[in-house]
Formats: sequence, structure tokens, C-alpha cells
Amino acid sequence: MSGSLPEAFKTCERHIVLVAPEVHWNTGNIGRTCLGAGARLHLVRPLGFSLDSRQVKRAGLDYWPKVPLTVWDEFDDLLEALKPLGPEIALLSKRGRTPYWRIPTARRQFLVFGSETRGLPPEILGRFCEHTYYIPMGPEIRSLNLSTSVGIVLYDSLRQNGLALSI
Repeated sequence: MSGSLPEAFKTCERHIVLVAPEVHWNTGNIGRTCLGAGARLHLVRPLGFSLDSRQVKRAGLDYWPKVPLTVWDEFDDLLEALKPLGPEIALLSKRGRTPYWRIPTARRQFLVFGSETRGLPPEILGRFCEHTYYIPMGPEIRSLNLSTSVGIVLYDSLRQNGLALSI
């Protein structure tokens, strides 16, 4: 599958927020997915790896320097700077209230994911409990891989906004 980013993607602003990611190759893969979908990547400290690590760059391949990336010390710093409105924020958690395909359609959207082993902190989930979503899965597994989850939700959010990649 190949193609350039459709003009419609430029009017649909997507932000992927990873709170305390732990696994470098997931972050590298997510960065590559963000670049492909025209989304910004936000990392909230603490990070379980160095952004200078060879593994992050390897997972993101030669795309990593092109990834639109912002690193925040605190989740509140991101909220204060970018001021997402209630319907623009969606927290993804296996303890979410609503399936991800019911995330409200919005031109600007912040899709927030937690760390690979702990998920989102309870204080963040509690502040935005009416904006929590989950990806349904069978009982045989505890969770999906973080980069897989980001890909599912990001591209579905674009689809819901009537956008599709050129093939």
C-alpha cells in the first residue's frame, strides 16, 4: 500500500499521547504510524528508555527524525498548552466504559494511551472517566500490544471522519 497523505488529513488533527511508555520499539513503531497517518506524537515522562537509543530509531526506521514529536514532563503540561476540550480527548484503557468505535467524531482529537505494563494512571482515568474507551478482545489475552492498539484506534478515528488513505 502506498500513496501520499490526502489533503483531507491536513484538516483532521490527530494527537497520540503516550503516558509513561516503557518499551522503545513500541514507541518507534507508534512514531512511524503517526507519521504515516499525519498525527503528532506526544510522550509524557517518565520514559522507560532514552529517545536517543538505537532501538527507538531502529523501530521507527529512517522515519524517526521526521516524526512530529513533543515530550512533556507532566500530563497537565500538555493539557495546559494544548487545551483539549472534553469531546476531543479519549483515554484508551481496558477499564474503559465505551467501545473505541464510539469515540465522538472531532476534527481535533487526543488519543491517550498508558504504559505497556500499568496502563493509564488512576488519577488521569478519574479526571476523564466519561471519556474512557476500550478495544474489545477475547478472554484469552490480558491486552493488545500498545503499538497495535494505537494503530487500530488512530486509523479508525480517521475513518470515522470520512477519510481514507490513497492506495
